[in-house]
Amino acid sequence: MSRRTVASHTAAVGAAFGVLATGTFAAVTSGGTAGAVADAAETGPATMATTLAANEAVLPAADTVSSAAHVTPAAFGVDDLDAGEDFDLSALDKAGKIADAIAQKQAEEAAAQAEEDRLNAVIAKGGLDGWIAEALRICDLPQDLAPSVKKVIMAESGGNPKAVNNWDANALRGTPSQGLMQTIPSTFRKFVHPSLAGRPITDPVANITAGVRYMVATYGLSTLEAGGRSNHAGDYIGY
Repeated sequence: MSRRTVASHTAAVGAAFGVLATGTFAAVTSGGTAGAVADAAETGPATMATTLAANEAVLPAADTVSSAAHVTPAAFGVDDLDAGEDFDLSALDKAGKIADAIAQKQAEEAAAQAEEDRLNAVIAKGGLDGWIAEALRICDLPQDLAPSVKKVIMAESGGNPKAVNNWDANALRGTPSQGLMQTIPSTFRKFVHPSLAGRPITDPVANITAGVRYMVATYGLSTLEAGGRSNHAGDYIGY
């Protein structure tokens, strides 16, 4: 292939794509360049140079390029970093509080279970402490009332569930006080816990529930907490 033919072919291909090879770079030209290049290819190297000079695209100066042509990198200020740090610290603090709440709940559940186990052991052992513990649990009253209830029981019956009073006014009327808390039959039937209503008046647990419920209903919880009524000298006078 002759030199002229190669030049003509190259110019024609460049014109087809709207691109002219000008030394070491390619210049994008307008649509009209294709025809001019084709003519220049037929007129020789001198005419080609003239045509290229007439149709070359001049790149704009740097200071005239629109700012829209540039991509501005995102800038992160100190405030942004601080906000992120605060968010992380807030999240950590929230997680810490949740962990503390879970740990506290687990500790409370463990303590409750330990108290339940202790109470079950006391009840299983039986005796006065066991009867009081069971009666308080049935009545849904705090176990810390046990010492006060025991004080009343010891003053009323000496801890004997079969005790019967045959000498007071109730006995004279034919309704003697009976059991640990020394209740009369009518009081027992009215105040015994419903779940134990079928038990006899001398049943230890049933008798305690009747006496406790009567005391709270008649004198208030404070009297039960005090271990019964007392005179001005602090001596027990019943309930």
